[in-house]
Amino acid sequence: MNAQNKSASQLGSITQIQWIAIALVVVTGALHIYAGIVEGRAPVALAGVGYAGALVLFLLSYRRRLLYLVGSPYTAVQFPLWIAAKSEYGMIDYVDKAVQVVLILVLIYLYLNTPSESVGNTATEAD
Repeated sequence: MNAQNKSASQLGSITQIQWIAIALVVVTGALHIYAGIVEGRAPVALAGVGYAGALVLFLLSYRRRLLYLVGSPYTAVQFPLWIAAKSEYGMIDYVDKAVQVVLILVLIYLYLNTPSESVGNTATEAD
């Protein structure tokens, strides 16, 4: 029962902007998995699995600030890969890239506006 209460309180502590980030991650992750399966491109599907993994870590409250920091370049690097790998672009491609632009901006905002997590013993005043 304690684990359920902790899980519920973690979800209750998610801010509105974090919910937006979650929605954007779900959309781009699902589009990547779908496109990877339809086009038969395993790396594209794996990118979607990467988003799913990050979402699980986020919901478990695992180093969220680090997830924001890593998520921005993870998402940004997919633009040149997309341009290099695709010869034809469809509406889903453009929707996904629009979602990713917004996701990058939201992740940067969250990173800059989230206090650093305490790491434990840091330098003391005597140092």
